[in-house]
Amino acid sequence: MGADKPGLVKLKCAVKNYDWGKVGEKSSVSRLYANNSRAEVDADSPYAEFWMGTHDSGPSYAAVPNGGLTNGDLEERRDNGFKREKSNSVSLKDWIDRNPAVLGDRVLEKWGPNLPFLFKVLSVAKALSIQAHPDKELAVILHKQQPGVYKDDNHKPEMALALTEFEALCGFIGLEELKTVIQTVPEIVEMVGSSCADQVLQLTENDGEKKLKEVFKSLFTDLISVSNSAISEIIPKLIRRLNSKREVNKLTEKEELVLRLERQYPGDIGVIAGFLFNYVKLNPGEALYLGANEPHAYIHGECIECMATSDNVVRAGLTPKHRDVQTLCSMLTYKQGFPEILNGVPSNPYTVKYIPPFDEFEVDRCNLPEEASTVFPAVNGPSVFVVTSGEGTMGVASSKELVREGDVLFAPANSEITVETIWGLNLYRAGVNSRFLENSDTSKTY
Repeated sequence: MGADKPGLVKLKCAVKNYDWGKVGEKSSVSRLYANNSRAEVDADSPYAEFWMGTHDSGPSYAAVPNGGLTNGDLEERRDNGFKREKSNSVSLKDWIDRNPAVLGDRVLEKWGPNLPFLFKVLSVAKALSIQAHPDKELAVILHKQQPGVYKDDNHKPEMALALTEFEALCGFIGLEELKTVIQTVPEIVEMVGSSCADQVLQLTENDGEKKLKEVFKSLFTDLISVSNSAISEIIPKLIRRLNSKREVNKLTEKEELVLRLERQYPGDIGVIAGFLFNYVKLNPGEALYLGANEPHAYIHGECIECMATSDNVVRAGLTPKHRDVQTLCSMLTYKQGFPEILNGVPSNPYTVKYIPPFDEFEVDRCNLPEEASTVFPAVNGPSVFVVTSGEGTMGVASSKELVREGDVLFAPANSEITVETIWGLNLYRAGVNSRFLENSDTSKTY
């Protein structure tokens, strides 16, 4: 890497046009991508995910000083008097591989010359699939068996931080709510049979966690595996019943959601399976996290998402894509109860930190008002910043960069970052979990 310590490195990032994304300029992803890559937005195309990281399915590219690596186009331009160096574009993965010290010694020791997290922005117009992400052990097996479907051998814990009101199905409902579903949704009983339904109704909390999980697994597996002929007969019956009920009574939030899901994915078993999951509504600034083998489906809204570097998804409903029902049903934990909602912990008047129980990542939300500044202290791990609105400057001791909406920057380990703005600026930072870094630094002193 040479004697010079690298400063902030601008990244050109990838976009995903999955069909569930918001269309054209209605999508925050489209605006970020257009500003980041100086690309035109197709008014009729969905823009679902903006990827910032090193995963092979959507790699970011780093602008490195001229004279470094050489794949890419040279560019030089000035913005408001700030000079942009001539630079070459090289994949962030390759640049890190050749400059591993930018990760910091603790990260390098645990994960090798790899960025351990993948950072995203999502714009969700319609529901994503009912899915879960495998743990590390299962990911290795799935990748070996079906590398075309499961793209890597890593686990994928993740966290979603709401930019707008954000809806999701997340984890299984508790026992009492499940009993209510069995008693009030006859179509589920028709699909799984009265014997399975009776098992649920006879359960009590005194039966123990193992028994509860066994019965829930049996119920969910029978439901999600039901025949196409049963689906085509029973789901229309459910929709007719709910529409008739709506004429005389107000539907529950879950019933209204099921009708929405059926309009998006008619004849899909995921529509009725939605009754079994917690319906979560996040306000802007709230977050939820998901460990391996936990079922979920994002429904609507925009969010910041961070995860371990993986793209492994096991799907079973609300999707036209490949479904692996057997794997999903066998891998789930079948934990019940509402997920923990994170509100973040203030680091200073402008910055809030969200720390999930995963080593690979954490997220900071920074909202700077007019004529304000803040400092991100140096940490022994890499950071990726994305500016979601406004403009200002970001810098380390040796240099300062003009930044605005859509800019994404990589900050090497042990870099103190100063952010200033005249007109206001909003940004998000992904980094390695500070608890991991602090515990590693503490253990290193003994």
